[in-house]
Amino acid sequence: MRSLWGFLALLFVLSGCSPAAAPKRETLRVILIPADGGTEDGTKADYQPIFGAVSRMTGLDFDIKVGQSYAAVVEALCSNGADIAFVGPVTYIQARDRGCADLLAVGVEKQQSIYHSGIFTRAGSPIRTIADLKGKRVAFGDVNSTSSFIYPMAMIVDAGLDPVRDLGAIRMTGSHADSLAALVHGQADAAALSFDSFEKAVGEHAVDPATIRVIAKSPPIPYPPLIMNARLAPGLKARLRDAFARVDKAPGVTPDMIRGYGGKKIDRYDTAFAPEQFNVAGAVMAKLDDGLKEAILKKASER
Repeated sequence: MRSLWGFLALLFVLSGCSPAAAPKRETLRVILIPADGGTEDGTKADYQPIFGAVSRMTGLDFDIKVGQSYAAVVEALCSNGADIAFVGPVTYIQARDRGCADLLAVGVEKQQSIYHSGIFTRAGSPIRTIADLKGKRVAFGDVNSTSSFIYPMAMIVDAGLDPVRDLGAIRMTGSHADSLAALVHGQADAAALSFDSFEKAVGEHAVDPATIRVIAKSPPIPYPPLIMNARLAPGLKARLRDAFARVDKAPGVTPDMIRGYGGKKIDRYDTAFAPEQFNVAGAVMAKLDDGLKEAILKKASER
């Protein structure tokens, strides 16, 4: 009998197993929109602290990647290539309407879950208002970005300008950071991006705020959310919501680990945020129908 147990133990060793092997940790796939350039050491680094904190609480591991575009992030979620995503409000609505996404959590700062989009120019520019953009070169981010395309383009339309006819040139850069860079380097006369992205660039010394002036600031926009694949098991969804709801008070988690959009420190995460509150972004998105967006992209390709 002793030799039989020895033989079985040898089989366990040779197979890389052991009778007392620890269970394998579950790994969830996280994909982030390329809001600030899409670099692995940029956008990815923004969210590593919060997922690290949740990992400490739950024992879950998170494999974090950055999508090549906003649309690619939606496709990853809807094709079951991702379990969790950080997206903009409009991107969330697109995924939700396809039945792919459930809301996970929304960042809270100073008791609010909002942010703002803006249109910026250089400090010495003669551009003072949106009307002054007529005939000028304007840089935008991704066509599905809430704050670097949808809201600023809607502000231009609301000001009475036809973006296709009245703007001198449209530059689609793909990200907030690249739009700001186009402005700083004289490749655009104005740039559309979020104030969070602008503040991040200032904090990283990528731009001197004294050299930039705000032309227009959007109304409050619901904060960019974390969302979950709708196919996840109900128990796992509940486990994730519970973790994000309590992460700011969890043992061993420091305030510096509670990060949100742009890597900015926030107060906490709200997992009870009503999905309907994002409908205001959907109403703004509806101002730009597919025909207008197609014409805008065609104009952008002609430069």
